Amino acid sequence: FARVHFATDSATLDAPSRAALDENARILLDHPRVTVRIEGHADERGTTDYNLALAERRARAVQDHLSAHGLSRTRLPTQSYGEERPLVVASDEAAWAENRRVEFVVLDPSA
Repeated sequence: FARVHFATDSATLDAPSRAALDENARILLDHPRVTVRIEGHADERGTTDYNLALAERRARAVQDHLSAHGLSRTRLPTQSYGEERPLVVASDEAAWAENRRVEFVVLDPSA
């Protein structure tokens, strides 16, 4: 599943992110038994509480987009990690851009 990225201090999906999510939705529609956890992330700037809330808004924006394709929200649980799990450990704009993201984790149906 494609990862999507966000602008600073934003949970708005841009055109490339919407296109990637449309493809993710197609995959999920083709595989109705698959459930994915939508994990929201933020860069290190801002307070812990702020970043957790921002990452949650990002995850919810992705969940909203996918559910608009007819996918059940029960197949799309969300989790916010805020700044806790950086993809890139550095303190510069390139790292921050990579860390402002939503990722997908396929959940084991037997779990």
